[in-house]
Order: sequence, then C-alpha cells, then structure tokens
Amino acid sequence: MKIFRGFHHPGIAPACALTIGNFDGVHRGHQAMLALLNNEAAHRGVDSCVMTFEPHPRDYFAGALKKPELAPARIATLRDKLTELERCGVRQVVVLPFDARLAAQSPQTFIDQVLVDGLGVRYVLVGDDFRFGAKRAGDYPMLDAAGQARGFDVARMMSYEVHGLRVSSSAVREALSQGRMDDVARLLGRPYSISGHVVHGRKLGRQLAETRPGHGDGFRTLNLRFAHWKPAASGIFAVRVHGLGDAPLAGVANLGIRPSLDPGDVNGGRVLLETHCLDWPDSLGAEGAYGKIIRVDLLHKLHDELKYDSLDALTAGIARDCDDARAFFASMHAETHRQTTRDRI
Repeated sequence: MKIFRGFHHPGIAPACALTIGNFDGVHRGHQAMLALLNNEAAHRGVDSCVMTFEPHPRDYFAGALKKPELAPARIATLRDKLTELERCGVRQVVVLPFDARLAAQSPQTFIDQVLVDGLGVRYVLVGDDFRFGAKRAGDYPMLDAAGQARGFDVARMMSYEVHGLRVSSSAVREALSQGRMDDVARLLGRPYSISGHVVHGRKLGRQLAETRPGHGDGFRTLNLRFAHWKPAASGIFAVRVHGLGDAPLAGVANLGIRPSLDPGDVNGGRVLLETHCLDWPDSLGAEGAYGKIIRVDLLHKLHDELKYDSLDALTAGIARDCDDARAFFASMHAETHRQTTRDRI
C-alpha cells in the first residue's frame, strides 16, 4: 500500500476509485465499505484509494475555537489506522492535512481541484451522512450531480449493523469509554489494539524491584506513546503482546497519564501505554525490547487508573493487577477448553 501526504506526488495513481473519511478504528462498517471499494476499483482497472485527514477535522475546529471539549476521543493512532487499511486491501492512502485552507475550501473547488484534477477519480463511494467543503455545504446530491457532469460514478453506502446495532466510530468510542471490550471487538471484528515502537520510560519498574525483594527486575514495562492527548480508552487492562517472539505474551497494561507519577517525567505527561509482561522472555534480556515494533491487544478492562501515594502502595496495586490478569487468562483458557470439549462431543 502506498501512502501519500497530500496528492501532489509523481508516484500517485493517475486514476482511482475513492472513498473519503476519517476511518477512526477501521470498524466493521468501514471494512464493508472498503470491500465494496476494492471490488469497484477492480472492475474499472484502477487502484482503490482512501482519503483521510490528520488531524481529525473536529480536532482542528476544537483548537481553532479554543474548545478542547469538541475534540473527539481518538480510537486509533495514524499508524494503526494505516495498518488496518492495508489489511483491508487498499492500494493507496492520501492523508490530507486538515488546516485553515482546507476548512475554507468550497465544495466545488474540492471536487475540481482535489477529486478530478488531483486524483483522477473514476468512482467515489461515501457514507450516508457524508458532507464536505466549507461549512459542510457539500452533500451527496451535489457530489452525484458533479459526477454526472465530470464523468465519474458516485455511490452511497448506508449504515452497517451488527445484531441491530449501527456500527460507527461513535459506538466504538462509547464501548471503549465504558470498558466493554467484548463489544468493542464485535464492532471492530478484532480485539482493540495499539502498536508502535517501544520507547524508554522512567525505569520505574527497576525502582519497584527494590520494594519487591526476590522478584528480579520488578515490574519492567514496554512503553508505547499514544500520540493523541485524548484516547477513547483508558485504565488498566489484561493484554496480549505481539512482536516479541513466536507466540503472544500475556500481560497487564496501563493506558493513560499515570496519575501516580510526576507529570514532568521523561514522557512529558503524554498519554502512554505501559505494558508489563507476566512472563518476560529471557531471550530479550533487560534491554532487548527497546526500538522493537509491538502490538498490544487490550482484551479486558480491570479498572480505571488509580492514584497511589507511595511506591509501596503502587507496587501492591500492580501486584494485584497482575493476579487479576492471570485469573482472567486462566478463565479464558478454561472457557476455550470447555468449548473445544463441546465441539468434539
């Protein structure tokens, strides 16, 4: 999959079948739309293309109006969104910077300069609530009329439902905010995950080892930065970690601002996903994970973030979380065993 920042690049396809949207989470509704897009692209002999925006348009307007409460909670990082778009078979992605110039662009100018002259669209697929251009003045009928005039097809995909529930990024955000991880997985069609390069933290796990004699390196963690300041999920989770060996590793993770720590720490008070593997692979050694790209699946929420007043209290809290995570994985194993037994019967 080719990725372009803007559309003024020599490597961009001269013609495409296009869909436009934020695609936060790339949920099952998005996946159905992308499957249709790929099919239409194949029939026309052109590349499938997704146009998305960074930052999210609502992030831009929240900043411009100085109203941070208008910014949406972010489901996925840009890295994870692009990874899922590639998994769905998209051939190219155009990431447009959403700024004052784009926000002020008229719907007709967007059609002429971006869709026709910039991307050479042959087919455009949009959602049932699609609006575009300055003040959201452009709508589906306008786009359809432009397609007839400029020689490209336009189609609209209606809502996608699972068990009577409309699948949307808003529904995913709500489930994440309430810690309903099974519902999140149903909406996404996969476990909710965050990926990235492992970065250095405060090395607090080594300090905790001093309060936990006989337990080696204490609670060593894998640290991933979540670039957006407002993740849709937060709290303590039982997780699986991919990318550190042949098999995923069970663990417990904190997603958030770590209220027990100094906000002036090495991570600058930014949102961090800190994951402790319940069984650390000896092959990695003490420093073996830094710089590696890992994926962390958040499977079950244990509780919200808590503030501890001392390292001793923090150590005891993490130990309880590890015990609870082990209990969760034991129950998963038992349920899988019961299901396998029923299937055999």
